[in-house]
Amino acid sequence: MYYNSTRNSGVKVSSAEAITQGISAEGGLFVPESIPTLTLDEIKLIGGMSYADRAAYVFSKYLTDFTEAEIRYCTDNAYSTKNFETESIAELAHLFDGTYMLELWHGPTCAFKDMALQILPYFLTTSAKKINLDKKIVILVATSGDTGKAALEGFKDVEGTSIMVFYPEDGVSSMQKRQMKTQEGSNVGVCAIKGNFDDCQNGVKAIFTDSEVKAALESKGMMFSSANSINWGRLVPQVVYYISAYAELVKDGEIALGDKINIVVPTGNFGNILAAYYAKHMGVPVNKLICASNINNVLTDFINTGVYDRNRQFYATVSPSMDILISSNLERLLYLMTGRDDARIREWFGKLASEGRYEVTDDVKAKLTEEFSAGFCDDVQTKAAIRDIYEKYGYTCDTHTAVAVKVYNDYKAATGDTTKTVIASTASPYKFSAAVLEALEGKVSDIDEYDKVDRIAELSKLDIPAALADLRNKPERFCDVIAKSEQKGYVLGKLGI
Repeated sequence: MYYNSTRNSGVKVSSAEAITQGISAEGGLFVPESIPTLTLDEIKLIGGMSYADRAAYVFSKYLTDFTEAEIRYCTDNAYSTKNFETESIAELAHLFDGTYMLELWHGPTCAFKDMALQILPYFLTTSAKKINLDKKIVILVATSGDTGKAALEGFKDVEGTSIMVFYPEDGVSSMQKRQMKTQEGSNVGVCAIKGNFDDCQNGVKAIFTDSEVKAALESKGMMFSSANSINWGRLVPQVVYYISAYAELVKDGEIALGDKINIVVPTGNFGNILAAYYAKHMGVPVNKLICASNINNVLTDFINTGVYDRNRQFYATVSPSMDILISSNLERLLYLMTGRDDARIREWFGKLASEGRYEVTDDVKAKLTEEFSAGFCDDVQTKAAIRDIYEKYGYTCDTHTAVAVKVYNDYKAATGDTTKTVIASTASPYKFSAAVLEALEGKVSDIDEYDKVDRIAELSKLDIPAALADLRNKPERFCDVIAKSEQKGYVLGKLGI
């Protein structure tokens, strides 16, 4: 299996090269040259495996330059109870008849990003050895909250790497910010940007493709790579948990092998739902992929109209990980939907950079609406959904998952579709304690962050994750705040260049 670039189909690299590079030289994203398939019998077989075994089985389809031993080294180290608080790794909660919560937040940072970022360091270091790379790998990360902490935790003190994370100063929850500012590790760095997530992401992408910066790193024996989902090594682990969830439902007798399911994903950067798209096209029987957005509803508008337009007001919401107007992973989807037309991708994403807008062709619009449904909700509706789920089912969810529930309920009311449905639950409610507690109690509380956590524990009967409880007494290490124009100089300065 080789990998092409979305902006240059002539690029052909191994998975190890794709993972170490993170992004192609001309700014394109790596995609596998074909989507491997799973038969229904294979999916049934996967249902009888542990999560680490399921992951290894799926990775063997994509990482064909890795040996079986190398894949097992990665999966066995990443997916174990030393990293996750549950043996299942990804839990399936039966919320109500025919609807299931795929809980992806039982890892060390209490967010779905752990599912990929616990294994990416193993992928990256194994890949570097495979291609005889003797450079220090510098990981640059833009985060809207969860990726940053998960990447920091995954790469802390990993030999031969260093990591720098940039987050929007006022665009993450107080718990997310504290997680990053107190991060341990000798090779980590964290900095806030005066701006939004798109400013952070654009700055990182610009640094990645800056030839002068790359030459400067080269002279120091360094190279950049990414822990964002622009890196295929970050995206492919997310494919696993959708395959795993379907196999689990079959094993538990909740569905018959071959029955279709819907999958609902709250997403801003489009990576998490793109992983579900890959799972579907590998062979998981999926009826509809439902894309859930907050009031920053650029993806909803795009899926419904075929017009992507980031020229709109940006909102800071109670679901900050979706406060994004430039959805990077959409590029991968459109590359596939255009029949791998790299010229068309260059045209559209060139327009996005210069004009902030592009419109896809009628045939791509038709493919979008065939595969996807999309909806959004605002903060008031998000909090109402949290309270409604709690009152009806005694289940407490975070703000992002609540967006997914609200959008799914709207979809079901509009379509009458009663297909059994998996909702991706992306974070612990404790990471967004202020909004969650306000939703549960119907009022704004003036108690401090950790008292809010304790109060949610009283109401929800949900154990407080140790990783969050331990933050209370940790000292803050990283307090830098810079303008977005200073990002390049900041990186070079920290690297001693």
